[in-house]
Amino acid sequence: MTWVEIEIPKELRPFMLEKAEETLLGHKNGANKQYRYGNLHIREYDDKYLVHMDKVDPRKNPLGHLALDAPEILVGFASGIFGGAKVASYLYKNSKKTKKDKQISVAIGVVSSLAIGYVGYRLAQKIKNE
Repeated sequence: MTWVEIEIPKELRPFMLEKAEETLLGHKNGANKQYRYGNLHIREYDDKYLVHMDKVDPRKNPLGHLALDAPEILVGFASGIFGGAKVASYLYKNSKKTKKDKQISVAIGVVSSLAIGYVGYRLAQKIKNE
């Protein structure tokens, strides 16, 4: 399920951002800047604003925001942690137990964690947007 995002052309009507606060929280999606005003998330581009309502304000409840508005991030973290741990554990158990083998197992575990986490994130994002 996708959220409803409204496009407001800048030339049509200037968008008032008097009480909105510039923020780094949220997917920037190529925007020049992004703002928050309560649950309202505003992205500013050269020619327009894209605006949508989040269910939870991430400044007040970051975990609630992740769970309800950005679950793909949680899925990415979880799949990265569990997938990377499984790969590292398997390699560690099957290594020759030398210090170098252990270091390689850990390094491959970190790389696989990032890759598996990214795949989990992208899949969850695709499911969310359908």
